[in-house]
Amino acid sequence: MKVLLNGIIKENPTFVLLLGMCPTLGTTSSAMNGMSMGLATMAVLIFSNLIISLIKNLIPDKVRIPSFIVVIASLVTILQMLIKAYAPEVDKSLGLFIPLIVVNCIILGRAEAFAAKNGVISSICDGIGMGIGFTLALTLLGAVRELLGTGKVFDATLFSEEYGALVFVLAPGAFIALGYLIAIFNKVKS
Repeated sequence: MKVLLNGIIKENPTFVLLLGMCPTLGTTSSAMNGMSMGLATMAVLIFSNLIISLIKNLIPDKVRIPSFIVVIASLVTILQMLIKAYAPEVDKSLGLFIPLIVVNCIILGRAEAFAAKNGVISSICDGIGMGIGFTLALTLLGAVRELLGTGKVFDATLFSEEYGALVFVLAPGAFIALGYLIAIFNKVKS
């Protein structure tokens, strides 16, 4: 249970560790995009932790990192095919960011720091906790940006778009909103 909560609060990948900033800033123009990217990353994180935990004793130290990347790249390829087949709207909206999950430092970092040193169940729980933390952070950031930029959250209109600030839908708004959310998270956490 502690491993699960670790990724959500104490070691939140986005608000505490500041990992995975490319998808965090690039895909969170809406709450749905943030949630979709978070869930996709969580799926790869859970399965990569599972597989790496299972094969950790079979991999020589000299090829440990390349082996981890092959496992992660294989999982991302499978995920991308599934998204293209069953969720074409998500594929259209996230586009290039799905293949970039391969180089997301959260996944390789957890493979190296946790899955390669712990058992299968603990590694799965770590993947779930980190994945939930990442998904919540991306969904929250996307919701804030969508609300402030368009007056909507998950396509539910809360106020007229004419009162929204376009900057929050654009790249600079991602930095501004993320900065404030990190500050709020740190204040609440302490």
